[in-house]
Amino acid sequence: MATTILLDLLEDQFEIPMDIRSLGDFRAWAVSDCFPQRGRIDYLDGRIEVDMSPQDLYCHGKVKTELVAVLWHRIKQAGLGDLYTDSTRVSCPSAQLSVEPDLVFISEQSLSSGRVRLVSKASQEPGRYIEVEGPPELVVEIVSDSSVKKDTQRLSAAYYQAGVAEYWLVDARKEPLLFHINRRGSSSYEPVLPDVDGYQRSAVLSCGYRLLRRQTATGRVDFDLLTRE
Repeated sequence: MATTILLDLLEDQFEIPMDIRSLGDFRAWAVSDCFPQRGRIDYLDGRIEVDMSPQDLYCHGKVKTELVAVLWHRIKQAGLGDLYTDSTRVSCPSAQLSVEPDLVFISEQSLSSGRVRLVSKASQEPGRYIEVEGPPELVVEIVSDSSVKKDTQRLSAAYYQAGVAEYWLVDARKEPLLFHINRRGSSSYEPVLPDVDGYQRSAVLSCGYRLLRRQTATGRVDFDLLTRE
């Protein structure tokens, strides 16, 4: 039996095997029966990062639902590819990266060309996959209290190194709401400048987007992702 590290985080206990010395070791653990079923556990350049914080219902969960609803409609209607959310494992060996982003978009072209491939379950059943290998066109991360530096610094650098074309960053915890579409530049991501009406254009989805945060008549928070062709 391999030696393990026992973590006790706010009454959540799980073990990290001490024989994880590479991205390959981590990926094997991530698809095993021993891998925790809740929380977010990522591998960034030799470092295992664990976040067991509960998801904030409004400034994380609800804004993510709005993003999924609007982006999914466009992607499906136009047959652009696949949109994934929640516990979708994305691994990029070239960047020593294995993460579970908030949203992931992969184009039909990337899948058909082999730039990105879907990793089958161990059973090899047709149509059953457990992981994405290769850089998606678009990744979205929504900032939480425990992920500020990770989302704004470490993941930004890692996604760029992996070859992700666009990195969207959302921070809906307070006003003013932060919504940035970042596009690959010569050495790092560069923010897309909004037009006069506040829309930022996604080259990946060929559409402009503006995210608004508002209060409902009942006093709760809601979000609207507006689009412009």
